[in-house]
Amino acid sequence: MKLRNLFALTLFATAMFGAGKHKQRLEDAATVLEEVMDTPDQAIPQALFEKAHCVVIVPGLKKGAFLFGARYGKGYITCRQSGIQGWSAPATVRVEGGSFGLQLGVTETDVILMVMNASGADKLMASKFTLGGTAQAAAGPIGRTAIAETDALMRAEILSYSRSRGLFAGVALQGATLRQDLDSNKTMYKRRLTTKEIVRESSIKPTPAGQKLLALLLKYSSKEA
Repeated sequence: MKLRNLFALTLFATAMFGAGKHKQRLEDAATVLEEVMDTPDQAIPQALFEKAHCVVIVPGLKKGAFLFGARYGKGYITCRQSGIQGWSAPATVRVEGGSFGLQLGVTETDVILMVMNASGADKLMASKFTLGGTAQAAAGPIGRTAIAETDALMRAEILSYSRSRGLFAGVALQGATLRQDLDSNKTMYKRRLTTKEIVRESSIKPTPAGQKLLALLLKYSSKEA
């Protein structure tokens, strides 16, 4: 009996620890978005948010020097909900590998991906996909003066950005693999859910920690913003 109680207590503690990590990571994702958009002249253009189908935010993507520059991290994907104003509950995504250009000595990078069409959004629903492989990505424009070139970039399925050492810029993020994280989704929503089930089912409600992120996305994607 004591062993059974200890096992149950261990499972409970593990679940609480996992939930706490997701709460903090969701708050970090919201902070990244808010800080980026608080500087309009160096932010993602409003026109992109108005047209985006989905957004992926990965706070603190890590670079492991011992793995020859390999990168890894977790973030969240949320997509527009069909027929209503608003964004879906966030699903967890794991990011592995990828080239970020010249970022010598940088150990952590915030990443934002803007998914600009239905084709790109459909590819995000797969269990995994690779930027520059199954999905074409391009460096996204920044600032108010970038609106003119935004239209030319609409042919890209995904526009990618990174922020490190306070510098935010569009980057041609190639070779990164994005995978759905079923275990993390289960920790958040108490049942095993795929990315597609979370972002395309309006019945899936965001956790309290995810509501701030969705509120910010609604704010920045509104034409009245």
